[in-house]
Amino acid sequence: MSTQKVWFITGASKGMGLEITKTVLKNGGKVIATSRNTETLLEKIADYKGNLLPVKLDITKEHDVEEAISKGIEKFGQIDVVVNNAGYNLLGNIEELSDTEFRETMSINVFALANTIRKVLPHLRKQKSGHIINTSSMMGYMGYAGNGSYNASKFAVIGLSEALAQEVAPFGIKVTILAPGTFRTNFMSEDSLNVAKNKIDAYNLDEQVEQFTGFDGKQLGDPKKLAEVLLKITEMSNPPLHLPLGSDSYNAILQVRKNEEEEMEKWKALSLSTDFK
Repeated sequence: MSTQKVWFITGASKGMGLEITKTVLKNGGKVIATSRNTETLLEKIADYKGNLLPVKLDITKEHDVEEAISKGIEKFGQIDVVVNNAGYNLLGNIEELSDTEFRETMSINVFALANTIRKVLPHLRKQKSGHIINTSSMMGYMGYAGNGSYNASKFAVIGLSEALAQEVAPFGIKVTILAPGTFRTNFMSEDSLNVAKNKIDAYNLDEQVEQFTGFDGKQLGDPKKLAEVLLKITEMSNPPLHLPLGSDSYNAILQVRKNEEEEMEKWKALSLSTDFK
């Protein structure tokens, strides 16, 4: 395995981003680690300073993203792997979500991700290589009540990435969509969870929040194993475009596809009835 790839990782100070950063460094790679809180990052990674460039970054600010990428290239000479990991989750039923709350989800999970891709692609095209890894979710393939804004953003990541993969393939750039299931990070903890302010009694949002946070600490996925998988796919000549991670994600997505196929067949006559004869 090559040990000298340069990784650009967003949301690197906690959760999966932190584990990916640690694993890359442990295996001899170099990391441009971005986070709103680089102090936390440096507390958790004491070694590897020569191979680590922490960059304080708000990924929603396009100019700052461009500067972070430039700093990384100035330091290490290139970028080989981009991991769009930073994310935002908001629980709330659609009627409960304010415009501001919904836009915040999309701003971080979709528009900021697109900013990073736009700003890094000129460099990847010039070197005619690279691997962009976009983090979606199993919830990007199926909807869950109370998670509508998160579902919408992660569905968008999948559509964007499928188009991107076709656009950049001629330049030797690969794209992978990560679809993690539940991984044992702080993602489901009460401290990191955002909840819609306008609660409507009929939807029982408090019960939905309690059910969601009830999984905290019991998730099936091991973030360290996820990070090891990322190392493996960045060494593949033909890595997967869609990559469910975790048995819960894999099985749930297969079931969704099966249900969709059955529904399509059930309504096939109606679907085909609109063609000109």
